[in-house]
Amino acid sequence: MSGVANPLRGEAELRVGGETYRLRPTFAALVAAEGELGPLFALAERAAAGGLGLGETAALLWHCIDARPEALTRETVGEAVAGAGLVAVTPVLRAVLMQILQGR
Repeated sequence: MSGVANPLRGEAELRVGGETYRLRPTFAALVAAEGELGPLFALAERAAAGGLGLGETAALLWHCIDARPEALTRETVGEAVAGAGLVAVTPVLRAVLMQILQGR
């Protein structure tokens, strides 16, 4: 576990393999996500229109995991997102996207 999420800081929590990880959309995390996924505003627009894919969702959340242990793999995160389903992951995704759009 990487700590308890503070929603006032735009943080959220993601369950992966029985562990809970804090998602902290820091500048560095968002720059890395943007480098892979393209402009974050466009990503947020796609999400709002229901056009964000499973891979994009998993990638954004992967980049935002705070204090990511070396044993945690991107594939494991993707499998957790797929296993939980997009409906279950939507509140977590929404928290990250709100942080992107509104800032702190």
